[in-house]
Amino acid sequence: MGERVERVDEQDRVLAVVDRGEAVRKRWLHRIATTVCRDPEGRFLLHRRSDGHSLFPGQYNWLIGGAVGVGESYASAAARELAEELGVRADGRFVLKFLCRGAISPYWLGIHEATIDRAVTPDPSEIAWHAWVTGEELRAAVGGSSFMADGRDAFARYQALGGSAHASG
Repeated sequence: MGERVERVDEQDRVLAVVDRGEAVRKRWLHRIATTVCRDPEGRFLLHRRSDGHSLFPGQYNWLIGGAVGVGESYASAAARELAEELGVRADGRFVLKFLCRGAISPYWLGIHEATIDRAVTPDPSEIAWHAWVTGEELRAAVGGSSFMADGRDAFARYQALGGSAHASG
């Protein structure tokens, strides 16, 4: 039995507890929580997924995250994923949630934003490379062919918010 997640409906209400692999295979809605990491200067963390990763190996992304566990909130899952993937603890601020149609399966995507003011230690099984980039550099990366499609969609929605969430640079 693999990772357990909550299967949810179009209004993000829980329907059942299922295996995440089954949710993906059957294209059932479930929940993913992510964090946009920024440094004190406002730059964004850009990373390339490890070549051995089961999903989107070697592709670039700007979000750190993963599945929301059974009974877990989006915020708790986002914080847990930061600790697991980057080795840091940080309080994230909720930015937005939307129904992402997904490259391999649809899901509700909760996006948080956190300022990371210390060195990160990426898990090499998850992240092969990382750098802090300006908003302009991130926009250029998002336009590249090796950028994750779901991350591109999330970036467009994030930018549309304007204000403090705008990718300036």
